[in-house]
Amino acid sequence: MDLLAAIIPDFTTGVFLFIAIGLALSFEFVNGFHDTANAVATVIYTNTLRPVVAVVWSGLWNLIGVLTSTGAVAYGIVALLPVDLVLNVGSGAGFAMVFALLVSAIIWNVGTWYFGLPASSSHTLIGSILGVGLANSLMAGHPFGTGVNWAKAQEVGMSLVLSPLIGFAVSALLLLLLKALVKSPKLFTAPEKDKAPPVWIRGLLMLTCTGVSFAHGSNDGQKGMGLMVLILVGILPGTFALKMDENQQDLQAIMGKVHDAQMVLVKYATGEPVPLQEASAKTVSAYLKASGKPDKATYSALAASCGAIEATLLPLKSFNDLTETDRRALRTEMYVTSSALAKLVKSKAITDPAQTSTLTAGQKQLDSVTKYIPSWVKFAVALALGLGTMIGWKRIVVTVGEKIGKSHLTYAQGASAELVAMTTIELADQLGLPVSTTHVLSSGIAGTMAANRSGLQAATLRNIVLAWVLTLPVCIFLGSLLFAFGNFLVLHHFMGLK
Repeated sequence: MDLLAAIIPDFTTGVFLFIAIGLALSFEFVNGFHDTANAVATVIYTNTLRPVVAVVWSGLWNLIGVLTSTGAVAYGIVALLPVDLVLNVGSGAGFAMVFALLVSAIIWNVGTWYFGLPASSSHTLIGSILGVGLANSLMAGHPFGTGVNWAKAQEVGMSLVLSPLIGFAVSALLLLLLKALVKSPKLFTAPEKDKAPPVWIRGLLMLTCTGVSFAHGSNDGQKGMGLMVLILVGILPGTFALKMDENQQDLQAIMGKVHDAQMVLVKYATGEPVPLQEASAKTVSAYLKASGKPDKATYSALAASCGAIEATLLPLKSFNDLTETDRRALRTEMYVTSSALAKLVKSKAITDPAQTSTLTAGQKQLDSVTKYIPSWVKFAVALALGLGTMIGWKRIVVTVGEKIGKSHLTYAQGASAELVAMTTIELADQLGLPVSTTHVLSSGIAGTMAANRSGLQAATLRNIVLAWVLTLPVCIFLGSLLFAFGNFLVLHHFMGLK
């Protein structure tokens, strides 16, 4: 109890923490039965596994996928949020942001699940984030859209648009390739009622189901992890603002890379070392919000920020040597500097490969202590996603298994769609991009039906496409509306938070 009291200073903080973490885990729970139903549809409708066994198996591999994930996707999602809200997530506006994007995402996911529509949880969350960003720019008096990471939004948007096209086309081609290479007619026939397929086909389908479940956990599970860490940093900055288990050797490694990055930046600023007192957080923050390439003032401010970070770390043996206030201030400096370095490298304003490599190394060192995932967060998200997979799966499974094509799903069609989905999601995971398991697998099944000339059910496809098209605008609207409501009514007027 003493340890808990030391971490959670008062009752109000504890209530906020409980509600916020509960919402984040609820999002992953809903994500589990909404999205992962796609992974078990093929093994259920080909009689490879009984439904209960299939969902438990899928839930287990979702859990393993979350536990072995890198965290890159988690912070790819967080990078879409306005930097000022991320840095001040413990404020009234920060709390409103967290509640708005999670509640709006849960509302849309539950709604589409209720009607059996395999919509994208990734689209849902990203739409909510964009809605919060747009509302925040208006309410703060900035030009509309200021603070939204449009470059990252475009990158994520392209991955979400291209993934279903890839799923459709590549699954269709893979099915045709199987037909050309595999001469066993059994693979291309519809399963007999209540009869399991031959052992080799059963093994193939279990392998692809396992792969999709693992890939879904490693990609989708990270969205909840990133949000949970954001909540923890905002509510309990003294404990979670920085990765507290770093030792003096780790801090020296960070100082070395940051110093190297500073020397590169100085060359583009004044040609002379930049005094620390010239550091301008406002200049760096303005660069993050602006479009176009950096000027000398930006390079000077960034170089000074690197110097300030190095000077702060120099006397430390660990982050425990800092007060809670200093930890939060250091995190802010590190987060803003890292984001600006990443944007600078992406802008290609510096063309020397060695210099860009030095800046990237400095950015990654800063990220290592600000963009981390505690082990217990991974376990909590893994459990929520795994349990969600085992509950409520049937509505989406029926749509995927029975209502996309006019004929029953064959063994080869199920294996082709899942193999493509598994590969696409794993590739996106390595690139740190969130993709939709729903989009890839549903479009993959449609692709195999088209390639097999089995026919497609137009009414179902129309409803699915309509849900896909409406997801972003509806969630943008919900996110912005709930953010405004939470910021002005719930948090500001009723709870007195600033």
